[in-house]
Amino acid sequence: MAIEKDAAPIAPQEVVLQLLVDLQAQQLAIREEQRQSARERKSERRWSIGIKALLVLAPIAAGAMFLVNASGYSFGPLRDVVGVVRIQGEIAQGTLASADKVIPALEDAFSSARVKHVVLAIDSPGGAPAEAERITRAISVLRQKHPKPVTAIIGNMGASAAYMTAMHADRIVAGKYSLVGSIGAIIAPWQLDQAIAQFHVSQRVYASGKLKAFLNPFTPVSEASDAKAQQLVSHVGAMFVNELVAQRGMRLKAGIDYGTGEVWSGEEARSLGLVDEIGSLESLVRTAPDLKPFHFGPQESSIARFASTIGRTAAATLAGASLRDAGQSIR
Repeated sequence: MAIEKDAAPIAPQEVVLQLLVDLQAQQLAIREEQRQSARERKSERRWSIGIKALLVLAPIAAGAMFLVNASGYSFGPLRDVVGVVRIQGEIAQGTLASADKVIPALEDAFSSARVKHVVLAIDSPGGAPAEAERITRAISVLRQKHPKPVTAIIGNMGASAAYMTAMHADRIVAGKYSLVGSIGAIIAPWQLDQAIAQFHVSQRVYASGKLKAFLNPFTPVSEASDAKAQQLVSHVGAMFVNELVAQRGMRLKAGIDYGTGEVWSGEEARSLGLVDEIGSLESLVRTAPDLKPFHFGPQESSIARFASTIGRTAAATLAGASLRDAGQSIR
């Protein structure tokens, strides 16, 4: 039987060396844990700062976007587009279709290098001829500075001053059921002298000339004032017809009296030469699929739309309450 010898004793220096190695490994592990903990704290600080910044900046950005939208401003197109300028509602001072609102939108559309085609999206019964004249003069000036094709597209209606604006485009497009025309002029003052006479009230007017107050509704109509009013509208109406002939030229059908003031459907207007083709904004865009429509306005601000909605809601509520009260009184 073999007898094992006792294991050789470990030298003290080897024990010390092993302790130093273990201590160094522990220090390295502690340092790695400290670095990992520092990275985690740094990441947590970044997330905390990011979340706080988001909570602070998001409402500011939303408010800024609301104010931009409320002001009616829109950022320019980033690709080639059809620039749409809207002429909607009555053309008069203070309205959405006023020259003060439409002309800046025209300037933006014509000056943008991304706009390859300008469209006048018209849906208006007309209005003040002087406002329409300002708009058409602006179109003429802008076309000389930024040559681009211009198409007028009539929606539900393009009448009177609205058609006066449309006929300055290169071509006019309307729907089959659009109402087009009303070429002429009209003055329709109230005549209230007989009404106030029933209350034994009259108005004394001192004027520097016999026709200075010819449109005063509180004084009786004289033959001279009646003749002056008719002469004025006949003159303005004749200028409208002459401008129509100058703009549309050979496209107009011969032998037609365009100054009757009547309104035609889109189909009739095309047969008479007042409209070039039947279509819509959508059909125009389909002919150029690479060009998407970009709306330059003018458009009602968010604040105005909100106020309008509140007004309509209040009116509907009051109307409903009145009907309910009436129904109860009838019962």
